[in-house]
Amino acid sequence: MDLRYPSKAIRHTVRAVSMAGLLCLSAGCSDAVTMVRETETGGVVSYLFKEERGGPMGSPHRKEALNAMEKKCPSGYAAVKEGELQGYGSMSSVEGQEGDITGRRWGIQFTCK
Repeated sequence: MDLRYPSKAIRHTVRAVSMAGLLCLSAGCSDAVTMVRETETGGVVSYLFKEERGGPMGSPHRKEALNAMEKKCPSGYAAVKEGELQGYGSMSSVEGQEGDITGRRWGIQFTCK
């Protein structure tokens, strides 16, 4: 078996994985929008926001979150509750000191129609 010339299937797979990786890097893949909890009839989606950049309603990630709810509920959805979720911070190496808050998250609980 000659490993210098991999089969077309392997070359195609490697090319597809490479393209997906490049697309992810160029699109800035992140956890900006996440489905925190998902049930058969709805769930909770959260997204990052910054107060100085329009708050939760002005966040560019809000549209992505609404798209995620539309994808989950093609027949429509109803927002049950919205609010800020507990933020997350970075770790601090100094005992007794909390890390800086690195992001704030807004959550939307929804049910499918």
